Amino acid sequence: MRNDDQTPRMDTHWKERPGEYVMKKLPEVTLAFWIMKVAATTLGETAGDLFAQTLKIGYFLTTVALFLIFLVTLVIQLASKRYNPFFYWTVILSTSMAGTTMSDFMNRDASAEYLPKGATSLGWGPQGLGLGYPAGAAILISILIAIFVIWKFTGLTFAIRDIDTFRGEALFWSAILVSNTLGTSLGDFLSDSSGLGYSGGVVLITALLALLLALKYVPAVPNVLLFWLAFVLTRPFGATAGDLLTKPTTKGGLDLGTVGSSAVLLAVLFGLMGWAHLQERRHTLAMASVS
Repeated sequence: MRNDDQTPRMDTHWKERPGEYVMKKLPEVTLAFWIMKVAATTLGETAGDLFAQTLKIGYFLTTVALFLIFLVTLVIQLASKRYNPFFYWTVILSTSMAGTTMSDFMNRDASAEYLPKGATSLGWGPQGLGLGYPAGAAILISILIAIFVIWKFTGLTFAIRDIDTFRGEALFWSAILVSNTLGTSLGDFLSDSSGLGYSGGVVLITALLALLLALKYVPAVPNVLLFWLAFVLTRPFGATAGDLLTKPTTKGGLDLGTVGSSAVLLAVLFGLMGWAHLQERRHTLAMASVS
């Protein structure tokens, strides 16, 4: 997205109070950032379905387990003193996986259309709340708006490249978790209930993302707004792309399976994370040599 401030930025920031020094904790928003975001969200969809459906652990138990994993990865990220690509993208992945099963648990139930072929139930505990995609999306949109309202009243920046406080980062990750869950609901609605199917959902969301890309050249449209709209939309893109890869051909998918698709996507994501770590290390060494 557009960078309105064209002056070079350092990896560190000085706070207003003398002597208070913080490190930059979040990545720059580049093309590589968006590629990794799509890979992580698509993997989140296939991995979430792998645990909940293929392994028949169920939405409830999988949601509890993945939410606990999210909390562990979040604590590691918040405790970190500087930006670490592995920490950051592991949290993104954990929010994507947890968001997948949280959405499924909210929206689905034990009816045959939501269960694997031949299954009558999924795991221990409640099968799902059965709210449906419209009601689930409405609840999640309301929660996301509430987070942004609270964020606005704190006076902290919405721009990811300028978030450098614990409270700002906590609000950021809250918005990420809800937006990834919302994106799953929107993606599943497009794939399962809208009549577009998996490929049609991918095409529609791709067109919307292309529109956002065009709007970044319109000065009147805030860059921060475009970022958050794109961040939310890449989640249903990942959800529909994941379904397209894994669902049976009779349902319009490619029937590659959750295991194989997740393995390939995990390899791609870890490769990109390694590349990002190398780039960050080179940049840090370059900054150290200048200073």
